[in-house]
Amino acid sequence: MTINQEKEARPGARGRRHRFRERIRSNPLLNTAWRAGVFTIGTAVLIGGLIMMVTPGPGLVGTVVGLAILATEFAWAQRALHRAKAAADRAKEQAFDPRRRRRNLILGAATALLVAAGLVAYLSLYGLTAPWAIDEPAFWT
Repeated sequence: MTINQEKEARPGARGRRHRFRERIRSNPLLNTAWRAGVFTIGTAVLIGGLIMMVTPGPGLVGTVVGLAILATEFAWAQRALHRAKAAADRAKEQAFDPRRRRRNLILGAATALLVAAGLVAYLSLYGLTAPWAIDEPAFWT
């Protein structure tokens, strides 16, 4: 199904959503409740993303999704999301800079060699014994 056929198959999909939101905006109580709900959900996702920045999980994705939810109703969140997108674009440009990319590849290779050398040294001294199961370390005596 092409894009044009999809638009023809669902002509009123965007219109219904737009009419629904206009109907909510016309009632001050419903509009306040809607905005409070969007704020609550968006803030929860944003805080979850910020927590996942320091714990395992997709923190950056959670933060951007939380800002996107908040940006549907709040101008300050739209500005923050725009700044985050601009920062991500700048970081992408810097990451694809050939000099930085070459430097990062060299540093990654050197780090991998150091880790491999450490692993080989450990295995040559202790074999496949776990570090916490070594009774008398040879380097202490």
